[in-house]
Amino acid sequence: MWENIEVALEKTPLDKLKKKPSEDNLGFGVHFTDHMYLSKWNREKGWHDSKICPYQNFQMDPASMVFHYGQAIFEGMKAYRGKDDQIFLFRPKDNFERLNTSALRMCMPRVPVDLVLKSLKALLYLDREWIPSAPGATLYIRPTMIGVDPILGVKPSDTYLFYIIMCPVGAYYPEGFNPTKIYVSDEYVRAVKGGVGQVKTAGNYAASLYMSEIAKKAGYTQVLWLDACEHKYVEEVGTSNI
Repeated sequence: MWENIEVALEKTPLDKLKKKPSEDNLGFGVHFTDHMYLSKWNREKGWHDSKICPYQNFQMDPASMVFHYGQAIFEGMKAYRGKDDQIFLFRPKDNFERLNTSALRMCMPRVPVDLVLKSLKALLYLDREWIPSAPGATLYIRPTMIGVDPILGVKPSDTYLFYIIMCPVGAYYPEGFNPTKIYVSDEYVRAVKGGVGQVKTAGNYAASLYMSEIAKKAGYTQVLWLDACEHKYVEEVGTSNI
């Protein structure tokens, strides 16, 4: 499994391994596996110090650019456990290519797709016991890149962190896998022509929270966004397909 993987491996000590949650009540994004993938980038070295390591906190300067100017992108995919215990991913290479499209728009470095995909498969093998087998449950995978230069000037960061964390999940919505109630927003919009609506960047999701809270207070689960010009053409739902 580790041949030709150009990353270091640091295993979590046995006495530090986490207790796995019950698959009957996983929630979404609240329990995290024992390991993560982490890599650094700067203009001199490019991507370097790549490793699979214990899940850990970051120590960051309060002036880190991601906190102030939102230079952050991410993706989301899932690993599925088959009936024969074989593990499946759905088009992971395309997922990382889409991350690179976001990186280009946000003036961030592109990740080496082949290396990152090999590293993800190694990470999944290491934490394979975390992949749930209950019906409807999966292992959610969150690749993320952030700009970490401790500078308050408005410009692209010169240093970045790229990491992958994973968590066993059940249904995203309170309704489980049943139909959801959708609120149609005809006042606020999700994206405009020439903007960053096609990019999975942190600020897009922060900007959607206000309307999402209004929808929840009205008894709805999610927001259906309309076009920015005429407010009559369907565009998307924030966290699901339509």
